[in-house]
Amino acid sequence: MTSWKLTALAPRPVIEAALLAHEDAWDWDPDIVISGSEIAEDKPDDWQLEAWLPRKPSRADKAAVLALFPGPPPQLAIEQLPETDWLTASQQGLEPIRAGAFHVHTPEHPPLAARGVRDFCIPASQAFGTGQHATTAGCLAMLTHMKRQGVVVRNCADIGTGTGLLAFAALHLWPRALATASDIDAVCVGVVQDNAAANGVPLGARPGELTMLVADGMEHPLLTVRGPYDLIIANILAGPLIGLAPDFARHMVPGGHLLLAGLLETQEAQVRRAARRAGLRLAARLVNGDWSILWLRKRSGALARA
Repeated sequence: MTSWKLTALAPRPVIEAALLAHEDAWDWDPDIVISGSEIAEDKPDDWQLEAWLPRKPSRADKAAVLALFPGPPPQLAIEQLPETDWLTASQQGLEPIRAGAFHVHTPEHPPLAARGVRDFCIPASQAFGTGQHATTAGCLAMLTHMKRQGVVVRNCADIGTGTGLLAFAALHLWPRALATASDIDAVCVGVVQDNAAANGVPLGARPGELTMLVADGMEHPLLTVRGPYDLIIANILAGPLIGLAPDFARHMVPGGHLLLAGLLETQEAQVRRAARRAGLRLAARLVNGDWSILWLRKRSGALARA
């Protein structure tokens, strides 16, 4: 399939403002995938916004991207891309990472095989979450911190699981837990199944096994039946995290734990405000690069009424 890319160059605050506008655009065409990043490590204030499309961009497509910018819009560079699985290609050859109790590597690299460290081999695939992204690595570190703080998990759910890595990590830390993983993208089912088999993670419906399903947020009968949860993990995007905050709280036990990621530090205040309205309070936070990772807890009934 032929794909195209639109690129706009601007200072970092302008690109971040455009990313926030994209989060608020609930009628956004899902065929247009947006990302923002710095152009080079030695130019941290020079950023680019990239928009990928599975078609030649129309006048309306270009107008939608330019409308994300609050001031005078920048110039758009338009290019047709060769037929490549860009997600898989972008993940190939990535260096292993150490985060918390975990070492995550692609098949091109050997396991660490160190005492007290769980190796996960996550190949490049059509799903997000190989561990190299700052949000995924931050979640691995925060899950390890939660375990060391004495958190007990008997029932957990990983919403927007991608490769399944965070669900695998939770099962490693709490091996007797009932575990559910879900993603809105059906391609993730096969990816998670393959990764589970490669990493010795049992699939099934019993404690210590992982159940994988396709769901939009918490909208799945099995997610409701298997709840409420001691721990919900959601490494997605700031907009969905804000919209899903009440659903997350509703599916958690009193005193339960919620791990949120996928939000820029500049978006943290909005996400925390939505969480407070849903009866969730901050237990700890971690900033990894430009990204915030939040550990929240559901208030007890008495505290929520107060």
